[in-house]
Amino acid sequence: MTIQWYGHACFKISTKPEGRGSGEDVVIFTDPFGKEVGLRPPQGRADIVTVSHDHFDHNNSAALRGEPAVLDLPGEYSIKGVSIKGVNSFHDKKEGAERGLNTIFVFESEGIRFCHLGDLATMLDKKQLEEINGVDILAVPVGGPFSLMSKDAKAVVDQVEPKIVLPMHYHTPGNKLKLEDEKKFCKEIGICPREKMPKIILKKKDLESEKIQVILMEAVNS
Repeated sequence: MTIQWYGHACFKISTKPEGRGSGEDVVIFTDPFGKEVGLRPPQGRADIVTVSHDHFDHNNSAALRGEPAVLDLPGEYSIKGVSIKGVNSFHDKKEGAERGLNTIFVFESEGIRFCHLGDLATMLDKKQLEEINGVDILAVPVGGPFSLMSKDAKAVVDQVEPKIVLPMHYHTPGNKLKLEDEKKFCKEIGICPREKMPKIILKKKDLESEKIQVILMEAVNS
């Protein structure tokens, strides 16, 4: 599985699900953003696009080529050998009354479970934790103010107990949205690396360590 970050909450996940032979990778994009964010929107072919909620900085599936399956609702899906679960959650602390609902997506492929929290703004309840159980890689918003702030993001990481944490949805150069950078989250969690990685390539056997790892990524368009 190969993971790249396009900035904001947009990741590209390339995977070879079991049983698909040596053909092309299945390509998943999460929460593609529009140019209004101030960053160059993601480009490329997509097989699957997930949209956690219908805001301009998360719903620009039209930027991607191909005829992808666009998932924007809770439910269970199986597309091109990838198992996907969408879990209902809230984009604010008032059960969606202010900013609506948010869908958490969990992908499973190559024996790896990748969870993208979208613009989650609350702690996870017992039912949500049961639905996303066994997460290997957790993409978590850390820059607020309309999703998790640094302290709450750390608390959600503690709830989920993933092997790898990918901070997202924080301020980077060019991003016009009013977000905090990653430094407060890194201070809360205490294990951020100094260097940012342009790409992550993982196999299931790479996730055997008992220790949690935080990986900061360099955006593809930076």
